[in-house]
Amino acid sequence: MNILVCIKQVPNTQEISIDPVTNTLIRDGVESIVNPYDGYALEAAARLKDNNKDANIYVLCMGPPQAEAALRECLAVAADKAYLASDRFFAGSDTLATSYILSESIKKIERLEGIKFDMIFCGKQAIDGDTAQVGPQIAEYLNLAQTTCGLTCEVIDNELHVLKETDDGREIVAVQLPCMVTFTKPNFGLRFASVKRKLAAKKMEIGAIGVDDLDDIDRAKIGLKGSPTQVRKTYVPQLKKGGVIFKEGEVKESIGKLAEMLVGNKIIENIE
Repeated sequence: MNILVCIKQVPNTQEISIDPVTNTLIRDGVESIVNPYDGYALEAAARLKDNNKDANIYVLCMGPPQAEAALRECLAVAADKAYLASDRFFAGSDTLATSYILSESIKKIERLEGIKFDMIFCGKQAIDGDTAQVGPQIAEYLNLAQTTCGLTCEVIDNELHVLKETDDGREIVAVQLPCMVTFTKPNFGLRFASVKRKLAAKKMEIGAIGVDDLDDIDRAKIGLKGSPTQVRKTYVPQLKKGGVIFKEGEVKESIGKLAEMLVGNKIIENIE
């Protein structure tokens, strides 16, 4: 059994800074982490391997050279091999271009390793974009059966049974292999790395994939120029302070002010 987990290195911050010229994220000086939802996908793969010791877990990340740190973190936790798709031609790719690059990189890894992936996992979305588009788009490029918002999964015969989150609660769906599954937050987190695996991860070789390694890729469909998404404007909303301060000891006055506010905003009717 061969499982590929697509991960993304994201800024560890609640406030995202945007370059006003390129409309892309400013990452300088911001700590980076493995996208939490991708961590849930890695844990799902690790749990499958717990029950199938012959399983192999690969991780793939598209990003700048410093994203190697995120891949080594995944190797320390559960992954067996890692690949980094990194090239200046990939910079500025939107979700469609990104999923195209990742799908071509997946094909390249299969050729290099002489395998076919039975499952491709990723987080339902990245916390720096929240589009939830890349996983399903990879499935479309690779013509894979897919399901989204997975919580846990298990292999039964030649199917992957996925417990998934829905608007109405939860349900179990059976997906034929090979397949794509995106994962959301279950009631547990990503396991911790052992000291032994951490030391081993530091020495492991990470495969490099550049645009020249992707023989069949159409360069007109990648990068900023190859991205059909046109960002008109991006900004971080400013927190506005408002409201009324009610002073202690002025109960009657405060009640009067509150009543005026509620009536003025038509939350309650004037009962006078």
